[in-house]
Amino acid sequence: MNIWIALLLGLVQGVCEFLPVSSSGHLVLMHNLFGIEEGALFFTIMLHVGTLFAVFAAYLKEIGNMLRHPFQRKVGMLFIALIPTVVIALLFRDFFKDAYGGRWLGIGFLLTAALLMATDSKKPPQRKMKEMRIPQAALIGLMQGVAILPGVSRSGATIAGGVFAGVTKKEAADFSFLLSIPAILGGVAFDLPDLIKADAAGLSGVNWPYVLAGMAVAAVSGYFAIRLTLRVIKKNKLWPFALYTAILGVFILIDQLFINRFFVNPFAKA
Repeated sequence: MNIWIALLLGLVQGVCEFLPVSSSGHLVLMHNLFGIEEGALFFTIMLHVGTLFAVFAAYLKEIGNMLRHPFQRKVGMLFIALIPTVVIALLFRDFFKDAYGGRWLGIGFLLTAALLMATDSKKPPQRKMKEMRIPQAALIGLMQGVAILPGVSRSGATIAGGVFAGVTKKEAADFSFLLSIPAILGGVAFDLPDLIKADAAGLSGVNWPYVLAGMAVAAVSGYFAIRLTLRVIKKNKLWPFALYTAILGVFILIDQLFINRFFVNPFAKA
């Protein structure tokens, strides 16, 4: 790890967290390409925290309204959506932890491509977020749980879940970005204690200037990625992201199945 790689990873996290291409998948990809192992998980967690600032900046007014009126319907739907995510994270914790080595990365990117193509081909729904019901919110949360798998885009999967539930793409995207707040905070609370416990030295060996620089880049780039995603969604064109993730998934699978230069074969015995 050096400052340039830290800044690059911050940029990758910020852009890919909100564009439907999977930030976790791209970070795993970068870690494997650069051979980053030491401190990779903690750095990834902190980059996710950096993207929270982007959400706060983009939705400051709406977040303020929810804090002032915490019992409104939107807050309830966000809470409902979080439940399936937590259940999936707990039930498949070991599987997801193993997946961060890159074993299922190619398949994850291909799944993102399939979800985006299905979303683009679906007839545009008309339901607004205020009309969302518990089953729709639960479906979005279920899709977010699936997106814990690296390579499956959290924003892409949750937007797809919203559209499949009959919510407009714009409303689904807004809900997805707001849902990222409890999802990221929950992920930090979930992983950080175990990470600190596993490291006898705690966080004493962390290069904080690199971490803070990466977080700053993730926050700034994430803000512009949110704006870009909302603009793209208005044009109802997700197919370029589907094409990109499909090509990326195919190249990773070729390496996994035949070359084994950067990734292990997902079907090989552990």
